Amino acid sequence: MFIQMRTIVVEKGNSDKVVEKFGQPTRVDEMEGLLDVHVMVNRKSKETEEIIAMIRWESEEAWKNWEKDPVHIEGHRNSRGQEKPAYVISSNVSMYDVKKIKSGTFGK
Repeated sequence: MFIQMRTIVVEKGNSDKVVEKFGQPTRVDEMEGLLDVHVMVNRKSKETEEIIAMIRWESEEAWKNWEKDPVHIEGHRNSRGQEKPAYVISSNVSMYDVKKIKSGTFGK
Protein backbone atom coordinates (compact mmCIF):
# COMPACT_ATOMS: atom_id res chain seq x y z
CA MET A 1 0.00 0.00 0.00
CA PHE A 2 1.09 3.57 -0.73
CA ILE A 3 -0.30 6.65 1.03
CA GLN A 4 -0.23 10.29 0.03
CA MET A 5 -0.86 12.70 2.92
CA ARG A 6 -1.88 16.26 2.07
CA THR A 7 -1.77 18.66 5.02
CA ILE A 8 -3.44 22.02 4.55
CA VAL A 9 -3.55 24.70 7.27
CA VAL A 10 -6.26 27.34 6.88
CA GLU A 11 -7.53 30.31 8.82
CA LYS A 12 -10.11 29.40 11.47
CA GLY A 13 -13.57 28.78 10.01
CA ASN A 14 -12.44 27.76 6.51
CA SER A 15 -11.83 24.01 6.76
CA ASP A 16 -15.29 23.20 5.38
CA LYS A 17 -14.30 24.79 2.05
CA VAL A 18 -11.36 22.42 1.71
CA VAL A 19 -13.34 19.39 2.90
CA GLU A 20 -16.05 20.19 0.34
CA LYS A 21 -13.47 20.33 -2.45
CA PHE A 22 -12.09 16.90 -1.53
CA GLY A 23 -15.66 15.54 -1.47
CA GLN A 24 -16.50 16.53 -5.03
CA PRO A 25 -16.38 13.77 -7.66
CA THR A 26 -13.25 13.87 -9.83
CA ARG A 27 -11.37 11.68 -12.27
CA VAL A 28 -9.18 10.30 -9.46
CA ASP A 29 -12.25 8.48 -8.08
CA GLU A 30 -12.22 6.27 -11.19
CA MET A 31 -8.51 5.44 -11.11
CA GLU A 32 -7.57 1.81 -10.82
CA GLY A 33 -5.73 1.21 -7.57
CA LEU A 34 -7.32 4.03 -5.57
CA LEU A 35 -8.49 2.51 -2.30
CA ASP A 36 -10.05 5.51 -0.57
CA VAL A 37 -9.65 9.09 0.59
CA HIS A 38 -10.01 10.08 4.26
CA VAL A 39 -10.37 13.80 5.02
CA MET A 40 -9.80 14.81 8.65
CA VAL A 41 -9.95 18.18 10.40
CA ASN A 42 -8.13 19.30 13.55
CA ARG A 43 -9.81 22.38 15.05
CA LYS A 44 -7.91 22.54 18.36
CA SER A 45 -6.00 25.71 17.55
CA LYS A 46 -7.73 29.02 18.23
CA GLU A 47 -6.34 30.65 15.06
CA THR A 48 -6.15 27.88 12.46
CA GLU A 49 -7.61 24.58 11.30
CA GLU A 50 -5.57 21.72 9.88
CA ILE A 51 -7.00 19.46 7.20
CA ILE A 52 -5.33 16.16 6.40
CA ALA A 53 -6.35 14.19 3.35
CA MET A 54 -5.05 10.62 3.44
CA ILE A 55 -5.22 9.15 -0.06
CA ARG A 56 -4.62 5.40 -0.03
CA TRP A 57 -3.44 3.53 -3.12
CA GLU A 58 -2.92 -0.20 -3.68
CA SER A 59 0.67 0.52 -4.73
CA GLU A 60 3.10 3.24 -5.66
CA GLU A 61 2.65 2.17 -9.28
CA ALA A 62 -1.11 2.88 -9.05
CA TRP A 63 -0.34 6.37 -7.70
CA LYS A 64 2.22 6.95 -10.48
CA ASN A 65 -0.42 6.00 -13.05
CA TRP A 66 -2.60 8.78 -11.64
CA GLU A 67 0.30 11.22 -11.81
CA LYS A 68 0.74 10.36 -15.51
CA ASP A 69 -2.98 10.50 -16.32
CA PRO A 70 -3.71 13.19 -18.95
CA VAL A 71 -6.63 14.59 -16.91
CA HIS A 72 -4.36 15.01 -13.87
CA ILE A 73 -1.62 16.67 -15.92
CA GLU A 74 -4.11 19.02 -17.61
CA GLY A 75 -5.52 20.02 -14.21
CA HIS A 76 -2.05 21.07 -13.06
CA ARG A 77 -1.47 23.00 -16.29
CA ASN A 78 -4.75 24.86 -15.85
CA SER A 79 -3.98 25.84 -12.25
CA ARG A 80 -0.41 26.99 -12.95
CA GLY A 81 0.07 30.60 -11.94
CA GLN A 82 -3.18 30.79 -9.97
CA GLU A 83 -2.91 32.08 -6.43
CA LYS A 84 -4.06 29.86 -3.60
CA PRO A 85 -7.15 31.05 -1.71
CA ALA A 86 -6.33 33.78 0.82
CA TYR A 87 -7.51 31.60 3.73
CA VAL A 88 -4.86 28.91 2.99
CA ILE A 89 -1.84 29.42 5.25
CA SER A 90 0.25 26.44 4.15
CA SER A 91 0.09 23.19 2.25
CA ASN A 92 2.35 20.14 2.31
CA VAL A 93 2.39 16.72 0.65
CA SER A 94 4.15 13.61 2.01
CA MET A 95 4.33 10.08 0.59
CA TYR A 96 4.54 6.86 2.59
CA ASP A 97 5.16 3.20 1.83
CA VAL A 98 3.00 1.17 4.21
CA LYS A 99 5.19 -1.46 5.85
CA LYS A 100 2.77 -2.96 8.38
CA ILE A 101 -0.97 -2.97 9.00
CA LYS A 102 -2.28 -4.17 12.32
CA SER A 103 -6.00 -4.85 12.59
CA GLY A 104 -7.99 -4.58 15.80
CA THR A 105 -9.37 -7.72 17.39
CA PHE A 106 -12.47 -6.30 19.08
CA GLY A 107 -15.58 -8.25 18.14
CA LYS A 108 -13.73 -11.15 16.53
